[in-house]
Amino acid sequence: MLSRSISKLNKNKLIKSNQTVLQSTIVNNKNSFKDSIKNYSTSTENSNENKNEENKSSPPPPPKKKMNRFAFWGGLAAAGLGSFWLIDMIVNDDFDSVSDKFRTRLPESERKNRPKVVLLGSGWGTLCMLRKLHTDMFDVTIISPRNYFLFTPLLVGGTTGSIEVRSIIEPIRKYCKRSDANEATFYEAECISVDPVKKTIRCVDNSAVKGEVSEFDLQYDHLVVGVGADNQTFNIPGVRENACFLKEFNDTRVIRDKIIDCLETASYPSQPEKEIDRLLNFVVVGGGPSGVEFTAELNDFLQSDLLKNYPLAKRIKVTLVEALPHILTVFDKKIIDHVEKRLRSSENTRIWTKTAVVGVKEKDIIVRNEKKEETNVPYGLLVWATGNAPRKLTTQLIQAIGTNVQNNRRGLVIDDYFRVAGADGIWAIGDASINPSKPLAQTAQVASQQGRYLGRLFNDLAEEMYNEKIKSKDQKLEQVTQEQQPTSTVFQTTTNKSFDSFIKSQPVFKYRHMGTLAYVGDHQAVAEFKGDHSTTTSEGYITYYLWRSVYFTKLLSIRNRTLVVFDWAKSAIFGRDISRA
Repeated sequence: MLSRSISKLNKNKLIKSNQTVLQSTIVNNKNSFKDSIKNYSTSTENSNENKNEENKSSPPPPPKKKMNRFAFWGGLAAAGLGSFWLIDMIVNDDFDSVSDKFRTRLPESERKNRPKVVLLGSGWGTLCMLRKLHTDMFDVTIISPRNYFLFTPLLVGGTTGSIEVRSIIEPIRKYCKRSDANEATFYEAECISVDPVKKTIRCVDNSAVKGEVSEFDLQYDHLVVGVGADNQTFNIPGVRENACFLKEFNDTRVIRDKIIDCLETASYPSQPEKEIDRLLNFVVVGGGPSGVEFTAELNDFLQSDLLKNYPLAKRIKVTLVEALPHILTVFDKKIIDHVEKRLRSSENTRIWTKTAVVGVKEKDIIVRNEKKEETNVPYGLLVWATGNAPRKLTTQLIQAIGTNVQNNRRGLVIDDYFRVAGADGIWAIGDASINPSKPLAQTAQVASQQGRYLGRLFNDLAEEMYNEKIKSKDQKLEQVTQEQQPTSTVFQTTTNKSFDSFIKSQPVFKYRHMGTLAYVGDHQAVAEFKGDHSTTTSEGYITYYLWRSVYFTKLLSIRNRTLVVFDWAKSAIFGRDISRA
C-alpha cells in the first residue's frame, strides 16, 4: 500500500517536471523565434539603409533628353521652312517686299493730285506690277472684266478634274489687301476703247447683272495695258462656233462636260458604230505646250478613271493635229523626239504633223496634209490651242495711234521701258506688247517679270510723274493740240525733256529665263534650261516633281497652295470626278 502511494507520488512529480520542461522549451522556442524575426527585420533595415547610403553616394541616372529632342526637331522644321521661304523669294524675285513692309508710306494729306495710274487686265503682268507698285504714291485704278486672277499653267488639270479650277484663282480685292495695295480701286468692267489724245478710256459692264449705270469714262495720266491676248483662229471659218478653247475659267467646265457627254451619248442603245467612233474621237489642234499637256491629261484621265467606269472608253482616240513638222517646237530636238515617241506609243493617241486645219464644221473638221490633200475628220470634242492673237482693245488702240508707228501684228510696239510707241503716258506689258528689237515669247514667265520691272520703275518715277503732272496741269489744251499734230518721231511724247531723260537714265528691262516645263503624261514631264553657252534637258519622273514644285511655288497665296495640294492628293487617292454636275 505504502509502495503504491510512493510510486504514484513519484509518477505525478515526473509528469509535473515533464510539463515544466515542455513549457520552458516552448517559451524558449518562442523567444528564439521572436529574436530571429527581430534579427531578420533588423538586418533587412540595415541592408536597406546600406542601399540608401550607396544610392546617395552614387550619382543619379541621366534624365531623358525630351527638351533636346524637341529643340532638334523644332530647329529642323524651322530650317526647312526657312529654306522654302528663301527659295520662294528667289524664284519669285520678291526680296524687296520685305523692305517695303517697313517703308514710310505717304500720309493721307499728301496723296491729293497724285498721278492717275489705270491698270487694264488682271493677268500675270498686271498683278505682278501691282505687287511691286507703291500704291500710296499714285491714284491707282484697276479695270478688268473678271474680278480674279487665273493661274493658267495649271488650267489644263481643271479639264479632267486633277484639280478644281477654283483652287487656282485669286480674288483681286484680296490680293490688293495682301500686297499692301489697299489704296487701289477696282472696277469689274471691260475697257472697249482708249483715246490716246484726251487720255480717257471707255468702260462697259458686260456681266449678267447690270444697273442703271453700265458705262463710264475714266481719265488717266498713265495707262498700263495688260489685257493679254485672244485665241488665234487664223480666220478659219467655224472655229469660234464649234471649238472649245483653253484660256479662261469657263473653258475647263465646257471641255470636261463634253468629254463625259460624248461617252454617255455613245453608250446609248442601238447607237451606230460609225457614230460611236465619231463621238469618241477627241481632236486637239495645236502642238504647243498647251495642246501637248491637254493630250497628256486626257490620256491619264482615260487610263486612270474612264476605263474603269465606261466599257466604251477603250475606243477613245485622241488626235493631236499640228501644222509644223514637229510638236513642242520651243524645246530642244532631243525632248521633241522623246515626247513624240512617248505619245505615239499609246494605242489611243495619234499625232498628225504637217497637217493644217482649213475648215471646222459641227461634227467634223477639214484638214490638209503636206501633199495638199484634204480630208474630213469626224470628231466628238474639238479643243483649239493654236496660240495667241491681239484682243479687240489692242487692235483698237493700234488703229487710234496709227499703223505707221504701230505696225506689228502681235501687239502694241513698245521700247525698252515698255512705253507704247506713238502715245504719251501709255505703257504695255505681257501678251499685249511686243518689242521688235528684243522679241520674247508670250508666256506667263515673261509677263510676270515685265510686271515686276514696271512696278519698280514706276516707284522710281513717282516724284517725277507727280512733278510732271503739276507742270502740265495749266498746259492741257496746248498739249492736246500738239498731240493732234503729225510727228516724224517714233515715240511721240508731250512730256518735257527732263522727264524723258530721267526715264532713260533708269536701267532697262532684262529678261531672265528660268527654263521651260511641260507635262507629258503618266507622272512624267520634260524640262529645258538654256544657258548662255549650253542647254540642259531633263525628262521623267523626277522632272515631273520638279514641274509640280515650280508651279506650286509660283501660286500667289498660301490658300491656293493648300487647295492645290489637297486636290492632287484627292485625285490620287479617290480618282477624278466623272460627273457632269
